[in-house]
Amino acid sequence: MISVFLREQKCYTRKELMELFECSENQLDFIVRKLKEFGILKFVRQSRVQFNMSELVDETVEFGSLELNSKEYDYVFTFVGIIVVAGRILKCYPKYLFNVEDPVIELRKIYKVIEKYNSKEQSINMLNDYTGNNSFNLLPVLLFLMQDYFENGIYNNSKAIIEANGSGEILWDKTINETFSILSNNRPYYVEIQTKKRINNEYDYFKRLHECILTKVSKELRDADLLALFEITAIELTDESLYEFGDKEYILYRLENELDIQFNTRKQLVLKTLYSYIKHGGQLASVDGISFFGTNSFNLVWECVCKEILNNQLDMTLGQLKTCVKLNQEDNLKTKLIDLIDKPFWSLTNKKANDTLVPDLITIFENRFYIFDAKYYTPKLKYGQTPKGQPGIESVTKQYLYQLAYKSFIDAHKFQAVKNCFLLPTDKKVVENLGCVSIAMMTNLGLQDIEVRSVPATLAYDFYLSNKKLDIGMLEL
Repeated sequence: MISVFLREQKCYTRKELMELFECSENQLDFIVRKLKEFGILKFVRQSRVQFNMSELVDETVEFGSLELNSKEYDYVFTFVGIIVVAGRILKCYPKYLFNVEDPVIELRKIYKVIEKYNSKEQSINMLNDYTGNNSFNLLPVLLFLMQDYFENGIYNNSKAIIEANGSGEILWDKTINETFSILSNNRPYYVEIQTKKRINNEYDYFKRLHECILTKVSKELRDADLLALFEITAIELTDESLYEFGDKEYILYRLENELDIQFNTRKQLVLKTLYSYIKHGGQLASVDGISFFGTNSFNLVWECVCKEILNNQLDMTLGQLKTCVKLNQEDNLKTKLIDLIDKPFWSLTNKKANDTLVPDLITIFENRFYIFDAKYYTPKLKYGQTPKGQPGIESVTKQYLYQLAYKSFIDAHKFQAVKNCFLLPTDKKVVENLGCVSIAMMTNLGLQDIEVRSVPATLAYDFYLSNKKLDIGMLEL
């Protein structure tokens, strides 16, 4: 299989993609259709290449199938993760990685972050077909089966056996009724007792089926050169072939019956995954299908990472915050920090709307009030030059409004300082101070300028994956 690295939100010409994918124009059109169908690829007019990538993606123009082969447009990948399509493995890495040609180490960590962020959704998506949905995504199924095996072991059905003088639980009723006793001083003594213990059934149909599929999956991931990327060890558990378990309909019938009698959550999930795998068949190397692991909303992943490592307190009540805030008597301890933001009032209805401003994250630490906004941008900021690729005016004005929304709370509780900051990902090794952004009329209202910091993404991921908090002092606000 052909394996290539692609940078998110970079413009690629048709010629470049044909060379990377080692394909003809007709093959490229097929691949483009598949990628476009799942929102992984967008078209961009070549005249807009000089604009920054974030604006570029927002203003892409979609065209019908008749224009797929037009040379007037470039292609932009809006996805971070692995895509397997038409015998090609596309490894899409985030846009902030500028200086790498073979970002295997970076991608390993990024995939762990995506998996943690999106683990529940991935499990649900890969089993959609079992519940009646026609979509099926093979790659997450293969990854789940391997990871579940290393965490929980092979699928096992145990059976009870009864022994004489065994080491298991003593069956007193069976012992009394079916064995002889010796009386001594009017007390019965049993020279043989009946015991029960449970052993794993090594010849269980579903255990063997699980081993067979795992061996097959491991080989398929190895052939696609994905085991190392996901840091998974190859396994070979059996020499049995899938056809030895019966035809497709028979295997599905057995799995359905087993599901009806299993109530263990993990066993049910494994059985449903095996069911989906058998029902669809297919291989990663298939030239007709598409499979993927990742997200086309990596900005949400970055936002989640920042919330976790900087201890987002928006959903905490004032009662929970009393250790870091000196509350006033009029404070309602059950009120959440997010609820302090006013909602729009509509006079005709005499009611407030449900929606209002929602900051990415608020943190109160050492009597300082921090307003952070995780921005997935890669700006070009050079002294004396107009900024490019920066957060837009909407982001800047909203960030000021967040501070204004909390002004009464901040004033009432006399915080030592208020800090407002954009957090951008970077491939650098240290936090970089990118200055600040301000609007004069907002500054004249007494609002703080918005600081801008680029945070090493790999450092943020380490804290996120280990469930640790980042020292706010590292941001030097």
